[in-house]
Amino acid sequence: QDVKVLHQPCPGLVQQVEAGKLDDPETEKMLREWLDPMLQQGIDTLVLACTHYPFVTPAIKKIVGEKVRVIDPAPAVAKQVQRLLEQQNIQNPKGTGEITYYTTGDKKVFEKMLQLLLGVKGRVEEVRWENDTKLATG
Repeated sequence: QDVKVLHQPCPGLVQQVEAGKLDDPETEKMLREWLDPMLQQGIDTLVLACTHYPFVTPAIKKIVGEKVRVIDPAPAVAKQVQRLLEQQNIQNPKGTGEITYYTTGDKKVFEKMLQLLLGVKGRVEEVRWENDTKLATG
């Protein structure tokens, strides 16, 4: 009740993040162009709706200030996945298993992005999809 929802596409922001331009003047300019009109409308909460956006949370908070709550839904999604795995008794025991990252993009670019954004190295596989069917990994 009495809630107004604003929707703001952010074309080009994913590319900025993937290029590692998290604290870049161009990234800040882009963010300001999207956020300033929302601030003028009095937003009090901002929900990040892309897996890339949390990487620019510090830049977003710099623009929106203390009065706007910034929400990253990813932790809640991860907790729900954990609950479902436990509920169905299909989770891996802690400390076992390995992580494989999958990308529909270039494997080498993704490996660099992992290192840059998360500070980790990992096994990366390329995946191609066609009509909702996985064609190949490699």
